[in-house]
Amino acid sequence: MASRDPAITSRIMSAVRSKDTGPELMLRRALHRRGLRYRLHTSLPGRPDIVFAAARVAVFVDGDFWHGQGWRERGFDSFEAQFEGHKNPDKWRAKIARNVARDEAVTRALEAEGWYVVRCWESAIRRDVHAIADSVAAVIRERSSAGS
Repeated sequence: MASRDPAITSRIMSAVRSKDTGPELMLRRALHRRGLRYRLHTSLPGRPDIVFAAARVAVFVDGDFWHGQGWRERGFDSFEAQFEGHKNPDKWRAKIARNVARDEAVTRALEAEGWYVVRCWESAIRRDVHAIADSVAAVIRERSSAGS
């Protein structure tokens, strides 16, 4: 496998969006159509993508690859298998494992502060944004009625 110039890799990676991604916009539109209003990119731990402050619900739209789900979507047998053949597989396994661990820590921190955390996979949103939006809306309704 030929080595790529690090400058090219850096340029490619800088184009990867961390907010306002396609799946995030799809979900936001679907939630808005359901009459739900939300805040974006607050300063809560982990910087949730969508926040319903009154219901204390934080929604994250997690990219499959960067958050440890990519191997399933790409047909690999395991998380580790997706990196076989890469130039530096240990680096990538460790990087994604750190992301997953950070996601778990953020979820625990938010829950400890009384927030309900919803994590949505980008692939699930692309497959059926309406089902995901319905699921999020149900959580919002449940949390809103419980607080009344």
